[in-house]
Amino acid sequence: MSDKFETNESGLNPVDADTGSKDIYFSNEDYAKIIRENKNPGAPAAAKTKKRRRRGNTVLSTYMFFIIVIALSMLLSVYAIFCLNDVFGMTKSQTSITVSYTQRITDPSEAIDILADNGLVTCKNFCKILVKLETMLLSRQTSLDGPFEPGTYYLNGKMGVENMLIAMLGEAETAETVTLTFPEGYTVADIVKKLVDNEVCKDKAALLSVIQSTEFTSYSLVASRNPKETIPYRLEGYLFPDTYNFYIGQGPSSTVETFLKNTEAKITDEFRERAKELGYTMDEVIIIASIVQAEAANAKQMPTIAGIIENRLRDKVNFPTLGCNSTADYIKNKVKPSLTSSSSHTAEYYLKYYNTNNDSLVSGLPEGPICNPGLDAIKAVLWPENTDDYFFFHDNKKNLYTAKNNTEFKEKIRRFAPYLL
Repeated sequence: MSDKFETNESGLNPVDADTGSKDIYFSNEDYAKIIRENKNPGAPAAAKTKKRRRRGNTVLSTYMFFIIVIALSMLLSVYAIFCLNDVFGMTKSQTSITVSYTQRITDPSEAIDILADNGLVTCKNFCKILVKLETMLLSRQTSLDGPFEPGTYYLNGKMGVENMLIAMLGEAETAETVTLTFPEGYTVADIVKKLVDNEVCKDKAALLSVIQSTEFTSYSLVASRNPKETIPYRLEGYLFPDTYNFYIGQGPSSTVETFLKNTEAKITDEFRERAKELGYTMDEVIIIASIVQAEAANAKQMPTIAGIIENRLRDKVNFPTLGCNSTADYIKNKVKPSLTSSSSHTAEYYLKYYNTNNDSLVSGLPEGPICNPGLDAIKAVLWPENTDDYFFFHDNKKNLYTAKNNTEFKEKIRRFAPYLL
């Protein structure tokens, strides 16, 4: 072997000049290192492991993303169900909830807050947005903007948020109307029965509760008329007899207000001034008028009977009682049949305050009106007949007889109506 080496043209491959064989070597260490690393058999496996890890992380992230999306979708679905339930009342209870407030509400959002506070709606913010959008975009027969009048309302979630707001507006659940006539002399018991029978108010207990306890501060005649243990029906005498148009399902507060608005309009300033001239309060006028209404056979007899009653009221020494059967009949024939086991008092209890017969202990007027008098009876009290009579009675044909004293009274009964003795 020759000790001589030659290099090729690149100078990288030394050549044995004698044999022509070539031995490869590297003088550049960095390049040599790259080659060695490429020849390392463990390198491809490490790269594959890193790729697998990246794939695993990507799959895990995808799973987590879908889990979050599904969870959010479920939450939104549950919320949507609650929202729809508030709107349509699909699974809500039909049990009435008493909702009362004393200040007028002008913003529907505040009304919805009251519904939420009473557990009638769950998603109040959604309901507020819905009502606002409906007000802006839809043309409705009844606007939900308000105002919502103060009062006591009997609502249930089955009505849905819109119908509950309509009830709080004092409007009806439907547009269907009914015309009802309430004659002079009807009592609260008569009126309540007729309203319930004709589905104006479907809940008798709710209607009676409004009559007994709701404050109607906008109406001067009843604004200070508080419930009394001695009076069966607080608004007896103030539900003016007339013909009215009601909505089916109108609601208790709105229905009672329909009567009170009419009563307030019928009792004019002239009537109020005349009552002051006679030394009466309007409550006393209504009580006397209710007795005149119950005792008289017709409007023509009313001024005469009113004059006799007022004569007796002015002479309590000789006439401590009115001697009118109608006041006791009111309790026996109207109040007693309407009492239930849950009523506060018995008919016998109320008789102690309403029986004005000659054998009673009630001096002067009974505790309250005994019916709802009409204009003829009220005018008769304010402008009574000027008479010296203190007694009156009717025969079986409803003819009226009067007398100045007890002797004349009994003589006329024996003559014209002996069957009364």
